[in-house]
Amino acid sequence: MEIINTGYISRAEPGTTRACITFAAVTALADGTLLATARAGQDKDCDGELIEFYRSNDNGQSWSKPEIPFRDVMVNGHLGTLKLCYLTEISPGHVLAAAMWIDREAHPGKPLFNSDTEGCLPMAILLADSHDRGQSWSPWRQVPMPDNIGPPSLTNPILKLANCTLAMSIETNKHYRDTSKWKQKAVFFHSTDLGQSWTGPVSVAEDRTARIFNWDLRCGVGVDDRIATFAWTYDTEAEKYVNIHRRISGDGGYSWDAQVDLGFADQAGPPAMLADGRVLLVWVDRFGDQCIRARVAPAIDAPFDADSEVVVYKHQTPPDAGSRDMGDLLAGMEMWSFGLPYATALNDGDVLISFYAGNSQAMDIHFARLRL
Repeated sequence: MEIINTGYISRAEPGTTRACITFAAVTALADGTLLATARAGQDKDCDGELIEFYRSNDNGQSWSKPEIPFRDVMVNGHLGTLKLCYLTEISPGHVLAAAMWIDREAHPGKPLFNSDTEGCLPMAILLADSHDRGQSWSPWRQVPMPDNIGPPSLTNPILKLANCTLAMSIETNKHYRDTSKWKQKAVFFHSTDLGQSWTGPVSVAEDRTARIFNWDLRCGVGVDDRIATFAWTYDTEAEKYVNIHRRISGDGGYSWDAQVDLGFADQAGPPAMLADGRVLLVWVDRFGDQCIRARVAPAIDAPFDADSEVVVYKHQTPPDAGSRDMGDLLAGMEMWSFGLPYATALNDGDVLISFYAGNSQAMDIHFARLRL
């Protein structure tokens, strides 16, 4: 595996409302278009953040200027912002957008995470449809969530299975001022009517002792329709991240094999599921060498080949890698200046990795094209 090209999907504009661009995701559409989304704001968490769209008609060699399809999004009478937006092509030309909305009026001026309670601002999951490859969109609709989910985090694009069932990965959170013990878990919701209604939740990754947290569950559907998930795993007692864990489901996410320790640690990105059955996983090695790495597994349930590893990006000004308590880690996420990699399988067999990187003044969306 080798890197054959690198560049930018979007460049930041220091000192403006586009100084910090993060949460990039690239979707390869059936007609060959690449449609990317990212979050732009004056910093990493602000009440002026917006979702930008970018297009590429040459397989990622060049990208359009940003478009802003969504503004002034209100839920239940409250004005909020979209923190991230993932796209899934349901059928050729029909794109489903799934967004995580943040309520900016419930606790005015407060950051997303409360480092004292480990809670977060109210959130909602919104869906919209486009039938012209993302040129125009339906109104947003909210996905109902059970009370015990708390503010829901959307951790991955919606998955489409062979029978057209959709699966949505949601992470539980505590309410902003809730001082009780956080019992985090990741769950799936399912839809059999193209996202109009949802059933669930079904537990995917959960430690009932509440010691181990499974954050930012990244998921992919293999060529055999099995689902693989990759958890950013945190040990609350040791106060450190441990190795990424993979889980596999053969029935659409209703039951899961025993978790497998992959032997390397930190935050995974959504995997690229290749047409020949191989899986490319990209992850952030933030507390080791401060870089972004990628490896390939020959099958969805196979080990990732260490000899295939490439360093996609090496950060030049590493952050403090010391162990801290969970509240500090959550608050500190706003200061981290590289990460959130996303792997997209391209129609020609290559893989495009997108990620953000920069410094406190400017963070750009980069890409690296990998050939296997």
